[in-house]
Amino acid sequence: MKIKYNLVFLLAILLANKNYAQDWMHYVRTSGHGCELNELHRIMDDARQTHLFGIEVDNDITGRYTSLLNPDLKLEAIRAMADSAHAAGNFAFVYTAGLECITDSVTPQSHTFFRDHPDWAQRNKKGDPAIFGSGAAFWIAKNSEDVWISPYAPEWRKLYMERIRQIAGTGIDGVYIDIPYWMTHFDKWEDTWASFDTYTVAEFKKRTGFNALTDFTPGEWKDPEFIAWVDFRINAMTEFMAEIDKNVKSANPSCKTIAEIYPGIGEEAARVGADVYEMYPFVDAVAHEYNVGDNSAKREPLDWMEYMIGMYTFRAFAEGKPSWMLSYSWDGQDKILPADAIENLAMSQVMAGTNSWDARRFVMSGSNDYEARTRVYKWISEFEKLIYAPRKTLSPVGVYFSPKTRSYFPEDWTPAYLGIMNLLIGKHIEFEIVTPRTLGTTSCKSLILPDVKCISSAENSQLEEWLKKDKTLIYTGETGNYNENREVVKNRMKELSARFQNARKVDGNPEKDFYLNLKETFNQAAYIGNDPVYEIPGFEQLLGYIQSSPGYSPAVIIENAAVSVTQIALVDNTPTVFIANFSGLKGSENAIPIPAKNVRVTFHKAARNSHASFIPFAGYPLDIAGEWKDGNLVVTLPEFLRGAIVQLK
Repeated sequence: MKIKYNLVFLLAILLANKNYAQDWMHYVRTSGHGCELNELHRIMDDARQTHLFGIEVDNDITGRYTSLLNPDLKLEAIRAMADSAHAAGNFAFVYTAGLECITDSVTPQSHTFFRDHPDWAQRNKKGDPAIFGSGAAFWIAKNSEDVWISPYAPEWRKLYMERIRQIAGTGIDGVYIDIPYWMTHFDKWEDTWASFDTYTVAEFKKRTGFNALTDFTPGEWKDPEFIAWVDFRINAMTEFMAEIDKNVKSANPSCKTIAEIYPGIGEEAARVGADVYEMYPFVDAVAHEYNVGDNSAKREPLDWMEYMIGMYTFRAFAEGKPSWMLSYSWDGQDKILPADAIENLAMSQVMAGTNSWDARRFVMSGSNDYEARTRVYKWISEFEKLIYAPRKTLSPVGVYFSPKTRSYFPEDWTPAYLGIMNLLIGKHIEFEIVTPRTLGTTSCKSLILPDVKCISSAENSQLEEWLKKDKTLIYTGETGNYNENREVVKNRMKELSARFQNARKVDGNPEKDFYLNLKETFNQAAYIGNDPVYEIPGFEQLLGYIQSSPGYSPAVIIENAAVSVTQIALVDNTPTVFIANFSGLKGSENAIPIPAKNVRVTFHKAARNSHASFIPFAGYPLDIAGEWKDGNLVVTLPEFLRGAIVQLK
């Protein structure tokens, strides 16, 4: 039996990965399902009929107290699901709770997680346990007990990792860990900076020498002990996911580890402790439950800009690993057709190079429109090699993402980062998001530091080397005033500016001011298909520094694409443009964009016999001859609705 299973599995891998340079996770388009033995036929029918690839199933062994103790029946179902998916040339991954465990149908006499193990629960600083009932969240049923667990409870962690090994050992292709967080996202827990349970406090004391119960006030950012607590909490969740992955791979080296995380690029990462920047190196993919402006039917044009920026940022964090988007399309907005909301959402994800997850309302399964899902997923499957091929830069302007500044100074950092990114995408300037991990390898010749207050000694040394290579550095605000521990230091950027003329300072925080202005003006202009008019002190100087820097030499120019986001990239050594059109969209009112007309794309240094391939979202390729002039190919695109991919041929 085992030999037969292995042959089927190997055949499935060969079929699924034929002529593909990347593994199956890069091509996932999914939705959720249960995982009972009697459901398998229905699940596989859904996958075939709606073109799912990579099937999510949910029987949650670790998140239900009964199966945490006795997992055999659920393990059998997972094993059968894996066999069914492989026989069909598909792949499957299984939902598994992280630090949450529910006991169902609680009676005064029944055993529950908390009654049996009160010391395993997370706690706030007053000692209150993180235990909740049905009013706390929609997934907690009546008469159920919901407990959030300390990752440092040793007996629980040992049992949990045993269950992880058993799950991976079934032959399932992925273990999906749902929200590995410190409890700070339920009502009245947001500002607790938990957990202050005995095990966590002891571990913090062991690592730092500080007593979390007495040595700082939660939320006091000038307190070095609190800064140590913030860093410790992030490290704890990263280490937890790394240990899960180690156990997954020990049981099944081909099994993948996926973390579901909702924080995006703002302060939530430090608060819940789940920092996707830190986690990406230790997991095979992150499923981002990232929902700017609620679901896509309610999203305003500026929300769409932020959503795209978030996805581009996740792709930079991933460094080639897949980014899945557990985002939601529609939740009863009566003026919006669910199909339009689904298409807008999937289009945005395709153009950012992320993977789609269709679901009904705010759950992980079902669909708001199965016909729309089928249509969209079929199109994605036909063009997946182009959509999910690695995207390399041509001639980008770099924007530096600073995780430490994001954690310690989110009020200034987040709008500054969103502002500079909105500036670049609004002007259709090719960008590259640079992080501390990629600062030494980026190919961009100019780099913007948007009020990057925290710079470590290592980062400073890399920036100095950057300047020695005659690359341009543009910085704003209080860049470099603090180190990686939020300690005030001698301003290193001022010192570098004195030595290098290619280090250029812009006074104030014009990116933040620009973003705040966009919040006031962008949507009203976008409703009628226009970009806003703005006058921001320092803005023209910042834009001038970007466009006058010696390395600024755009490879592709895009014109007449108002309220559209473009990503310029090299795909299979071919200049490619991914365009997302949000013109005319209005939250809860209109989900049909104003069609993009007369968008013009200029490919610099094109061969004389070149042409362009044009693929509208949910449509099919069309060759465009264009006009060749002075070594450039200029093409005017046909009218399109939601988005398009344009590639030099």
